[in-house]
Order: sequence, then C-alpha cells, then structure tokens
Amino acid sequence: MPNHQINPNKWIDLYADYLFNYTITRVSDREIAQDLVQDTFLAGLKSMKNFKGEASERTWLISILKRKIIDHYRKINSKKGKAEVRIMYNDDSETEGDWLEERVADPYDKTAEDTLQNAELGNAIHNCLGKLPEKQAEIFKMKTIQGFETEVICNEFNITASNLWVIIHRARTAMADCLKENWF
Repeated sequence: MPNHQINPNKWIDLYADYLFNYTITRVSDREIAQDLVQDTFLAGLKSMKNFKGEASERTWLISILKRKIIDHYRKINSKKGKAEVRIMYNDDSETEGDWLEERVADPYDKTAEDTLQNAELGNAIHNCLGKLPEKQAEIFKMKTIQGFETEVICNEFNITASNLWVIIHRARTAMADCLKENWF
C-alpha cells in the first residue's frame, strides 16, 4: 500500500467542503456540521503522530469525522435518555421525521416492563425485516443499521445512488407500516 503523507496546511483548501457536505447530510444543521468539521481538523492535528500513511489523508480525516458524528448523536441521545433506534414510525405531515426512539423506554431505567417492551420491539423489527424482499432488507440493514457508505452498497449491489435511496425509502415505509400493524 502506498505511503501517504499528511499536510495539515492544505486541509481547509482540500477537504473542508467535502467534509462539510458529508456532515450536513448526516446532522442537517449548518452550525453543528461546521463545528464537527472544525473538531475533526483539531483532532487530526492532535493525532498527527498516529497517522500511519496507510490511507489517504482524506480517508483518515473522514474516519475521524465519522467518530465525531457518532459522538454527537451519542451525546444527544444520552441527554434525552433514548435508545438509538433509527426507523421512522410516522409518515403523516405533522410528525414526519419522528423516529421510533421517541417510543422506546429509557435504556438506563430498566424495569421488567421496559425490558419486555424492548424485547418485543426487537422481535417486531426482526419480523418486519423478514417480510421485506431479500435485496431490500439487506440494503436497508447495511445502510440504516450497519452504517455502510452509499458507495460501498451501490458497488456491492451494482445499483445507482438514486436507486439505493428509492430502495431505502420503500423499506422504511414498509417497516413503518409493518411496525404500526404489529407493534404499536
């Protein structure tokens, strides 16, 4: 593998726009996205000695950014005391974009009822995934649950990015309908 060099003096010019665009699609807030990119550059500067050159500078910065985004959501979710389940449960205009986590019991306040409810939810999600067409279920799991990049999924299934998002939308809609019917 080629040995890549690191040059933080060019990071802003070379990577700021790309990292910002990557982030804004995941957090949907300009200020938060800018803060996360700035935190990424700062973390990169602090850990330059750990850069082994096994990946490109951009790949290395993206891996740092991904951890920053995950930390951001962990912080939000821990404040709210909510589980990190990311499946839409409502598609009416008033609550569109609300996530199933709104209805999951606080994972830190375990009672027998909460444990049972979370187990029931897990079973309901598993059963609903089983009702999706195989390709749709696999793509949905890779993107939504396992967090694979769009490009990786598109290459693996030989589909376009727009086709991927149509499949994800259909899977989310089917999952929401199934969960409404079988869990709520």
